Amino acid sequence: MFDVIIIGAGFAGSVLAERFATQQNKSVLLIERRNHIGGNCYDERDDNGVLIHKYGPHLLHTDDEEVWKYLSQFANWDVYHHHVQAMIDGQIVPLPFNLNTLHKLFPTPLANKLESALLNRYDYNSKVPILKLKQSTDKDLRYLADYVYEKVFLHYTEKQWGLSPENIEGAVTARVPVFVGRDDRYFNDRFQAVPTKGYTELFKKMLNHKNIKILLNTRFNELMRVDGDKIFFLDQPFDGQVIYTGQLDELFNEKFGSLPYRSIDMKFEIVDTENYQPAAVVNYPNNYDFTRITEFKKIHPIKSITTTILKEYPQDYVPGKNTPYYPIFTEENQKRYEQYASAVKEVKNLTAVGRLAEYRYYDMDDIVKRALDVFKTFGE
Repeated sequence: MFDVIIIGAGFAGSVLAERFATQQNKSVLLIERRNHIGGNCYDERDDNGVLIHKYGPHLLHTDDEEVWKYLSQFANWDVYHHHVQAMIDGQIVPLPFNLNTLHKLFPTPLANKLESALLNRYDYNSKVPILKLKQSTDKDLRYLADYVYEKVFLHYTEKQWGLSPENIEGAVTARVPVFVGRDDRYFNDRFQAVPTKGYTELFKKMLNHKNIKILLNTRFNELMRVDGDKIFFLDQPFDGQVIYTGQLDELFNEKFGSLPYRSIDMKFEIVDTENYQPAAVVNYPNNYDFTRITEFKKIHPIKSITTTILKEYPQDYVPGKNTPYYPIFTEENQKRYEQYASAVKEVKNLTAVGRLAEYRYYDMDDIVKRALDVFKTFGE
């Protein structure tokens, strides 16, 4: 009945569904456990008329022209340069921590001294991971590193991951650098935008093809199972291609144990004021249970006398109770994932793609690029 079965209607699954349907004329069944397409990028208008991102803010930023051109088939864009600020010592200051932040938080003589120390050691507009800065032999740079580590990084990381920074893979900690420059934008990529009509409309256009059938509110194990090196669909052997974008431990019934994730309790509020905060996102590294507040009117502008905000409260993932958002990057977890990745390779017509299926962090443009590259492995 189908040439390809894809589990998960986020970017990984949807891009591959579109490619198989339009480029190879394959019939595709797209299975999604939620009641909507778009994965964690799903957005909708709330009662306030504000376009909210139901699973937290998603901003497209990329230097990859292939990704930009591909997605532009399905959406028009509003240029959007993301700004993030943080509440530090009672002041709201720019992030990543940069030279502007430095001068807002320290007296001018000390700020000038620390800026000189940074510029003597690092190139202008370079990014320095905080744990690398802490290893500096310069006493002024160590002082700055200790301050940034304590005030900006440590407690936010502990809240976000439930672990100390030293116990997390370096690729994660490197995502929060000290920026030796004055560009207050959170991203520096060539293309930065949000879809004019939102991500949900982008996904609808991407998946609007006669060869694609979408099945919502359905878990893959209601229809499919992996038995040894074979896949069964409706209790019959299935020899077509299967793309899986979900959790590998769930796919293999936790035969090697569970893979832990972090989840987030998303608390939306409609606030009786036109503007709530000075930037779209304000981080709260200290003193609060939530990690950040997003004000969506600053991402998708709309005139209204009220505004909508989102507070994010990180928590452990509990199967059946909340959503797995982030793999927890430790050496032990990586070893367990590798066991599952080996099991995937034993099933010749199974491909695992995506943040959950590959147990790694992907930015939005990265996962689109990954899906496009995976499709190329299937030939013309």
